[in-house]
Amino acid sequence: MSDLTTRPRRSLTRADILSGIAGIFLYACGIGIGIAGNPMLVTVLRWLALVVFTAIVARKPSLLLSTLLAMLAGIEIGLDFPRIALQLHFLGDLFLRLVRMIIAPLLLSVIATGIAGHSHLRSVGRIAIKSLVLFEVLTTIGLLFGAVAINLSGAGWGVALPPNSEPMPSLSQGVQTWQQVLLNVFPENIAQAIAQNQILQVAVFAVFFGCALAMLPEQKRAPVLSVLRSVADTMFQVTRTVMYLAPAAAGAALAYVVANTGLTALQPLGKLILTFYVTLLLFGLFVLLPILVFFRIPVGAFIRAVGEPAAIGFATTTSEAALPLAIERMVEFGVPRWIVSFVIPTGYSFNMIGSSLYLSMAAVFIAQASGIHLTVGRQITMLAILMLASKGVAGVPRAVLVVLLATAASVQLPTAPILLILGVDALMDMGRTTLNIVGNCLASAVIAQSEHELLNTSVI
Repeated sequence: MSDLTTRPRRSLTRADILSGIAGIFLYACGIGIGIAGNPMLVTVLRWLALVVFTAIVARKPSLLLSTLLAMLAGIEIGLDFPRIALQLHFLGDLFLRLVRMIIAPLLLSVIATGIAGHSHLRSVGRIAIKSLVLFEVLTTIGLLFGAVAINLSGAGWGVALPPNSEPMPSLSQGVQTWQQVLLNVFPENIAQAIAQNQILQVAVFAVFFGCALAMLPEQKRAPVLSVLRSVADTMFQVTRTVMYLAPAAAGAALAYVVANTGLTALQPLGKLILTFYVTLLLFGLFVLLPILVFFRIPVGAFIRAVGEPAAIGFATTTSEAALPLAIERMVEFGVPRWIVSFVIPTGYSFNMIGSSLYLSMAAVFIAQASGIHLTVGRQITMLAILMLASKGVAGVPRAVLVVLLATAASVQLPTAPILLILGVDALMDMGRTTLNIVGNCLASAVIAQSEHELLNTSVI
């Protein structure tokens, strides 16, 4: 079996790219005709597309291509065999458990060895400040993009509201104050933080541990460093092994979503979904791309580095699922391990760009669906609340709905339209999770470049 997660990775030829585009077009046509109601032609086109993608993956095996093929197969299973699709959901749950098993020891060993092994004590505080400033800028721009886009498209106007009969998400985790957000950064019990998979708290402990280790005499520091380096290498090897399950988990996750929602259920909210994904694309072109160019980060190499983590995040709708692979790919890209292992986990709480963009868009959509015209001042107030609330969003599926519900209550918006969003939230969660992952990978590269630590990326 070829190693899908390690080098060398064979580059795609022009014929492969054209074949892939043709396959996507065929599959999109199949889905479109399916909604229109021609089952025979639908089946032929979709299966033909799967055959095209299978041929490409067989010639150029890689984790990214295998994941994309599994996602298409998952959609097909969800459409044609929904009962089977519902039973396959355990594969995604199994994959997430394995990934969560990796995260804590990986972060602890990589961050601690990076700081203690290379005497980065002076750099830690500077990188932390740079990271927080960059995170705030990116998430604020994301909030503005979402609000402007939904105001321009008006996707919520004229939408028929469902009866308010379903239970709403609990507000027990509501919007946190800034004091609570800051306090929750620091663990009171590292074992509890690991058990609860509190990524940021584990990273903060690793920073303190690495700094303390760096202050010890060499003869006391060396044995601990040797053990931690071995742990780090071992955990990266475990990551490569676990990633063999990624395509199956991605396909199972999509099959479950499609089996639950179907495609015809998307039509009433199609304008919202289209607005969201077009806005994600525009954000990438007019915000992320200029940042890459400004900091002289190779665009093509960066896209190749984040492609696999982004695909896994898209299919599983969980940022955690892509964390170990994102760290590994950014290390291969040229970001020092200790930097990427600090920046990305921190970004999981403070740099949720996709979630910020989604929250502002969804909040304005709620007002539009309720027939409420929000003034500019009221929208600014709402964005200010979201700016704080989004910092407490965890990297787990649909946690933003709790923040959305709390924010709607804070600015006196009805909550009934949230039931509409619940119906398609899983599909929109794919896009916002992908942008979260890409944004955090970008942040690690920018911070490394600003510290003149970004290594040669010509090998990517």
